[in-house]
Amino acid sequence: MDGALPPADTCYDAAPCGLLLSDADGLLLRANATACRWLGFEAHELAGIVRVQDLMTVGARLFHHTHCQPLLQLRGSVGELQIDLRHRDGSRLPMLVNIVRREIAGQQRDEWALFMASERQSYERELRNARKAAEEALEAQRCAERRLQALNAELSAADRRKDEFLATLSHELRNPLAPMRSALEVLKLRRDGAAPDARLLSVFDRQLHHLTHLVDDLMEVSRITQDKMELRREPLDLTALVRAAVCDTAGLMEHARHRLDVDLPAHPVMVDADPTRINQVVVNLLTNAAKYTPDGGRIVLRLSGEDEAAVLAVRDNGIGLPAHALGTVFDMFSQLEPALERSRGGLGIGLALVKGIVELHGGTIGVASEGENKGSCFTVRLPLAAAVTVEAPVESAAPAPARILVVDDNADAAEMLLMALELFGCEVRAAHSAQAALAVAQEFAPEVALLDIGLPDLNGYELARRLRATEHGRRMRLIAATGWGQEKDRQLAFDAGFDHHLTKPIDFERLRSALGTPGQ
Repeated sequence: MDGALPPADTCYDAAPCGLLLSDADGLLLRANATACRWLGFEAHELAGIVRVQDLMTVGARLFHHTHCQPLLQLRGSVGELQIDLRHRDGSRLPMLVNIVRREIAGQQRDEWALFMASERQSYERELRNARKAAEEALEAQRCAERRLQALNAELSAADRRKDEFLATLSHELRNPLAPMRSALEVLKLRRDGAAPDARLLSVFDRQLHHLTHLVDDLMEVSRITQDKMELRREPLDLTALVRAAVCDTAGLMEHARHRLDVDLPAHPVMVDADPTRINQVVVNLLTNAAKYTPDGGRIVLRLSGEDEAAVLAVRDNGIGLPAHALGTVFDMFSQLEPALERSRGGLGIGLALVKGIVELHGGTIGVASEGENKGSCFTVRLPLAAAVTVEAPVESAAPAPARILVVDDNADAAEMLLMALELFGCEVRAAHSAQAALAVAQEFAPEVALLDIGLPDLNGYELARRLRATEHGRRMRLIAATGWGQEKDRQLAFDAGFDHHLTKPIDFERLRSALGTPGQ
């Protein structure tokens, strides 16, 4: 070997990196123990025999010739090269290399420091994985934040709709209450003892009907959203039902001076449907058209059969719908404008109720509008049923006089029922608690008992069971008269032994029917 070599020592041989010394052409002059172990050679098999380039892969050798050598010649060092060396057995050794060119004893020498890059690659891989995991976690956090923002926006919108609904509900309930209160004050101020004016009675009748309709709509939507609405399907002639619905809304159309054109086929249009629910659909659509059409407008109702479907369309020339509202008009509490700006709007549940009923029947409902102030058209499609003969309804006769017991803890409500039943020709008694009712029933032996459910001592269900346990009570007709009108409440009543279930305020035509018709 040319030139003097630095003395070997233990630190040099045992260094945690491979150390090589070569001349300018790459001939190895020394290799420490670490480098020999990594490369699979003994020190005497390398020194003066092997060139560094011989330990490189083809690609590394080319890179060393074209890049390393010029840099060493130019600046005397090369740092952190990533090259592959070969083990004695031919396996590839990824190395991180630093080279420094020095002049030792008048000769150019290259000092090599080798670091196994496999551990570095593993470390870098872990770093990349950690970075990727951190980026994914950050993106997940951002997605969660976006979802949270969207949910907050939805909650804010729902909260605004709730506030609008409560404000509107208050307004809508006050509307019928105000004229009823005024009519009552007029009756109180009259001192001539004359019979109540027919106009006052009509006010009470109309406004009580309106209140009942509001509460019924709320209950119906609740049943639909909880998937508890029960349909009583039967063969139904839509042509006849639409004629009846037109009559039901005639007063509203006349009051608003609307022109209603009705185009019905001459033949029946039969569907398998619940008459009460479909009547709600038609009445709601006509009422909606009347409310949102300025006075003196035109409304067209058309019924036809197309492609195995009954098609009912209600078109108006009213305020129309902006494009953004077409997708939300059937949403619960959906309103086109704030409550204070509406003079005739409803609670925002009518169209949601209509959509729910139509879909329960396997039908669809759609809406079209060319824009604001250009009117709108709502179209309902229901599956057609095979034509059948529909029997005309038989008018129920007035009930025969009977002994009737009315049980209600509200004395005014009980008194009003007593007055009505006396007009029916019935003999009546009242009780305001369950215990009092049991005593009256034993002495009076009523044929029929109208029982409130919320009594101060026993509830109406328990009272019904106790009445049924008596000799006379087994033959008694029991009618639940209650404000609880969900389907589960009806079932509880029938399970307790009731024959009929009527919701307050009592519809006297339904009461007549219950009194005159045994069983459910």
